[in-house]
Amino acid sequence: MPTKFRPCIDLHNGQVKQIVGGTLHDSDGLKLQTNYVSPHSSAYFAELYKRHSLEGAHVIMLGPGNEAAATEALKAWPSGMQIGGGITAGNAQLWLDRGASKVIVTSWLFPDARFSEDRLALLASTVGRDRLVVDLSCRRQTTSGSESCWVVAMNRWQTLTDMKVEYESLKRLSKYCSEFLVHAADVEGLCSGIDRDLVAALGKWSPPVPVTYAGGAASLDDLDLVHRLSAGNVDLTIGSALDIFGGSGVSFDDCVAWNKAGVAASK
Repeated sequence: MPTKFRPCIDLHNGQVKQIVGGTLHDSDGLKLQTNYVSPHSSAYFAELYKRHSLEGAHVIMLGPGNEAAATEALKAWPSGMQIGGGITAGNAQLWLDRGASKVIVTSWLFPDARFSEDRLALLASTVGRDRLVVDLSCRRQTTSGSESCWVVAMNRWQTLTDMKVEYESLKRLSKYCSEFLVHAADVEGLCSGIDRDLVAALGKWSPPVPVTYAGGAASLDDLDLVHRLSAGNVDLTIGSALDIFGGSGVSFDDCVAWNKAGVAASK
């Protein structure tokens, strides 16, 4: 299958927004850089995605004050979208009951920024592997010499954990989940181009579950680029560049057409 366009609904303070990911801080709202604040509700976008059968869209709650908007989106398309942001073993089933197709988890898996396999196993047993997405949002780090690696970042991408995004970690985690979501936090919201090295690596590692990459997409050509770099093993989320989010780089209708062409070609 070719790379697919996977849409999103990012919620901040109850509103649909597109932000520069690396500027999201717990304590200092003045540092936040916002690309777009939508006049439309979360339900508006959920209904738009439903109308075009864009399954696998994700709703991300960026901090507190977003539960009502997230619930509104899930009600607009029951079982059509995934939900992430503050997910734990204690509330995951609640969000599934509210209409999420899957729950997306990151920070709760890393108490004190250290990965807990016990927590992941508990969550998988609570909701089922098929209803669980692990978010491996990450930042690029320089190792010895000039080589780079990607380290999972939690707490709105501000805290680095003890886990690298690499073949062994993807293989280990895939026993518990049915999908990965990978935000490249360093380029999220910048519309300056995807992290090509990360996309190529994800495609090469080709984990046994689907992978969606998000971060930096600037044009429709990025869908083709991700397809080529990953051999079709990685899907792409486009946010700030989309015309429906105030962007000028990508037409939403063109993304829908891309998906339809891919489905037709695979038959």
